Amino acid sequence: MSDVLVTPAPRTGGRAAPVTVTVVVCAYTLDRWDDLVAGLGALQRQTRPVEEVLLVVDHAPDLLARARTALGPAATVLENVHERGLSGARNTGSAAATGDVVLFLDDDARPDADWVAAGVAAFADDDVVGTGGTAVPAWDAPGRPAWFPEPFLWVVGCSYEGLPGDGGALRNPIGASMGFRRADLLAAGGFTTGIGRVGRHPVGCEETELSIRVRQRRGGTARIVHTRGAVVHHRVRRDRATVGYFLRRCFWEGFSKAVVAAAVGAQDALSSERSYASRVLPGAVLRGLRSTATGRGSAGLQQAAAVVAGFCTTAAGYGYGLCTRRSRSPRRTATGAGRG
Repeated sequence: MSDVLVTPAPRTGGRAAPVTVTVVVCAYTLDRWDDLVAGLGALQRQTRPVEEVLLVVDHAPDLLARARTALGPAATVLENVHERGLSGARNTGSAAATGDVVLFLDDDARPDADWVAAGVAAFADDDVVGTGGTAVPAWDAPGRPAWFPEPFLWVVGCSYEGLPGDGGALRNPIGASMGFRRADLLAAGGFTTGIGRVGRHPVGCEETELSIRVRQRRGGTARIVHTRGAVVHHRVRRDRATVGYFLRRCFWEGFSKAVVAAAVGAQDALSSERSYASRVLPGAVLRGLRSTATGRGSAGLQQAAAVVAGFCTTAAGYGYGLCTRRSRSPRRTATGAGRG
């Protein structure tokens, strides 16, 4: 793909709502077809209509053929022109988008009717460069495991205990429900490849690294805000409600944080984790132990144990990442900055 010359949004000092909105949905497998169709259908029923919906298919020819045949006007279907992975797919959608604001929706997430309206409203403030909505877990039967702790819902891509209140500043949004000004997104170089999910590999942090770069580039009072009213229901499949997946995801999250710290600095990369580890996690452990001690069953003890195991496994992943990060080669592709 040829280089894209992007100029940042003009700073007027006032408050002007964006004119248009593009929603980008990235998909990589036919296994999520029903969820994808449900999410696209919900986009057509928004209280604030969407000017453009782009579905980016990530190197999946069967899915691409079906989407182009079956979806009709629900979305413009594109093929990821970058290397395989969520970052490359998002960059493809960002470069093709025409909206002033780009909202990102996961292919297994279904937005509430006010999702677009709530996600866009904050951009009336020129200092807001990004937003993060609420991702509510939609667990497959038999539901959320009793041992699964609230502060670790990020493991399954959902909003978790410890996030700020509505309108509060976020370091980075949850990927299933987030948005950025398109000009700022592309001027910062887009999402970095070499970080983030590729297929079913449970890594992440591409949103963290991008968010930090977008704010660093804008400088001043630029911020990303929590828009709790922008709600999506994010499906959690049974294979992600297991101890094995929980621990793998924690390990690779820690590893990814080490890669991000190498790219943008540990101060920014770990700013949220410091408060999370010192305040939220100890509170969750004490709450679980207190629940068990007062005779409310073993779930509290199980959750306390899961918090400790999750923290230790994430720390181990971070340590492993520190030892191996020099072999990593993150690349940005949205503006032709390099594909490798």
